[in-house]
Order: sequence, then structure tokens, then C-alpha cells
Amino acid sequence: MKKGFLTKTILILSAISFFTDVASEMLYPIIPIYLKSIGMSVAFIGILEGFAEALAGLSKGFFGFWSDKISKRAPFIRFGYTLSSISKPMMGLLPYPIWVFTARTLDRLGKGIRTSARDAMLSDETTPENKGKVFGFHRSLDTLGAVVGPIITLILISTFVLDYRYLFVFSAIPGIIVIVLCFLIKDKKSKVSKDSTPPSGLILNFFVFWKYLISSSKKYKIVVIPLLVFSLFNSSDFFLLLKLKEYGFTDQTVILFYVLFNLSYAIFSYPAGKLADNLGMRKVIAFGFLIFSFVYVSINFSGAVFWLIIVFSVYGLFNASTEGISKALITNIVSSGETATALGAYNSFSSITTLLASSFTGLIWNYFGSTIALLISGAVSFLVFIYFAFLLKMEDKK
Repeated sequence: MKKGFLTKTILILSAISFFTDVASEMLYPIIPIYLKSIGMSVAFIGILEGFAEALAGLSKGFFGFWSDKISKRAPFIRFGYTLSSISKPMMGLLPYPIWVFTARTLDRLGKGIRTSARDAMLSDETTPENKGKVFGFHRSLDTLGAVVGPIITLILISTFVLDYRYLFVFSAIPGIIVIVLCFLIKDKKSKVSKDSTPPSGLILNFFVFWKYLISSSKKYKIVVIPLLVFSLFNSSDFFLLLKLKEYGFTDQTVILFYVLFNLSYAIFSYPAGKLADNLGMRKVIAFGFLIFSFVYVSINFSGAVFWLIIVFSVYGLFNASTEGISKALITNIVSSGETATALGAYNSFSSITTLLASSFTGLIWNYFGSTIALLISGAVSFLVFIYFAFLLKMEDKK
């Protein structure tokens, strides 16, 4: 391995993400069922998820800016992951709608607090030549947790007759591991500011991500804005799972397809990152958008199991080629002193546009059917593929 590729900090951060996703994805398939069982209506569940995800998205920019201003990453990582790890089991221990609403919101807020600082620390730990591999490796471990988590849930509910509340309690086990690992994370000395007090007015500047996008460099805008255009049509993966239900598959089979997608994502993330370092990040990102277009068009061709196995296996390539690598590309085009702010701004806007995308796709699905809804997303992705593949020459001119 080249120097600067896998440091102790990168390995710990990747392990933290793995165990966090194990806990999160243990609960993902059963959260809607559990919420309905304690008296929440579908409308209330939608409001809960929308509010929680919006808070997480908006806070990424704010806490990323704060991290850069005080030149620290570790406190945000520790507090964010600890908050999420504690709040998950609380949803099962106190099965009351108002408390579940609070706990779910705190879980997503924890994600908002930690994400930008964590990605910035990954960037700080390596060189521009190795960032694709580092972010790819991290995404691989993170997504492997999304494979293990649902499998654990399937085994538990297939083997034992369990109240779903106990699954929330079981999620505390990987959560405890996460909290312990978080306190092994330390900031580099060069990153520690003598004054850790937030700058004047910071607490009130929650929408700093908007100001950053306006004042950012041309290089940043010509990469981030097309990514955000795509995310306006990149609805939740839940719609692909709904397409499977439309084809008549059982809940257990749908979960297995979800596991297959995450397994593919985990397997391809590191190779995609390595390829990005060797061939150029723009080219690999462009390939990812082409894959997305293929998936969202071809899933309408047939409901045959063999064909859908191919589609969901290939779909993992999209996330592997875009999720971590787009962040790595962003860190390469901004100065080290504003890495968390730049990532936070992108994450915040991306969260907002993704929420809009899901609403838009849901309306199209409702009025025109699933095929039209998915085809529109695939068409927009193909246009963004053309942009990154043929129109954006910035990275090649470095």
C-alpha cells in the first residue's frame, strides 16, 4: 500500500461507519411496521421521516462550517455518532409516538452533526492521489454494514417470535461498539485550534450552506450544481423496492433484493475508488450516472427474478461510482481550510433536493404510473452523464 492510503484513523472511521450501518439497517425494514403498530398513521410517519431527514440535511452544512471555523473534526464525529447510537434503542424502549418522533429526529440530527466533519477528516488523512481509494474503502465498509444489518433482522424474525421493540434494543450492541471506537479518534495537532469557541453569530447562521454556494469558486459550482440537478430526480431507493412489490414479490424477497444491492455497492466501492484515482474521478462519476440511467429504464422491462437480480447487482455500481467519489472530487477542488464547509454545503443541498425528488417521483407515480416516474429519473441521469463525460473538462486540465 502506498503511504497515506490506509491510516489508523481511516480504518477506525470505516469501522465506525460499518457498525453504525449495521444498527441502522437492522431497523430499516421494520421501522414503518413498528411505527404503525404503536398508533402512527401513514401520514404521520411521512411527516416524521420528512422532518427528520430535512433536519439532518440542513444541519450538515451548519456543522461542517463550524468544524472548519474551530479547526476540529473529532468532537463532531464523537457527539454525532453517540447521539445516533443512543437514540435508536430508545425508540423501542419508549414506544410512544411523541418520544419516537423525538428519538428519530435526534438520530438524524446525529448524522447531520458528524457527516461533514467525518468526510473532512478522511480527506485530511490522505493525499489527492489516494482520495478515491480512501473514500471508496470507507464507503465499502459503510455499505457492508447495510448488508449485515438486514440479514441479522431476517435471521432474528425467522428464528424467533419477537416483538419488533426488541430489535431496537438489539441495535444498542453495535451502537456501544461505535461509541467506544469514536473515542479512539483524535484530531491532528495541525488541525487543533487554540480557540475552540464558535465564532460570533455562528449559532444563528444555520443556512450558511446557501451563502457558501453563492460565494464558492467556479470549479466548485461546475461540479456541484450538476450533481444537485441530478439529485432533484434521484428519488429514494424505496421506489425501486415498491416496483418489486408491484411485480408481486413478498416482503422477505424485497429485503433480499435490498441486501443484494448493498452487497454490490460494498464490493464495487473500493475498486471504483481505485479506478477513479487512476483514470480520473470525473470519468468514473460519469459511468455511475450511465449505470443509474440503465437501471431506472431497464427495471421496467421485466419482473423476472433473473433479470431483476442483474438490475439490482448492477445498481450497486452507481452508488460505488458516485457517492464517495463525488465527495473526494469536491475535497480536491477546495482548500483544506474549507473542506467540511464545502462538503456540508453539498450534503445540505443534496438532502433538500433528494426530499423534493421523492415527492416529485411519488406524484408522477401516483398520476402516471411507475414506469413513467422511473423513466424520467433515468432520462435526467443520462443528461448528467453526458455533462460529466463530454462537457466537463475541468479535472482533465489540472
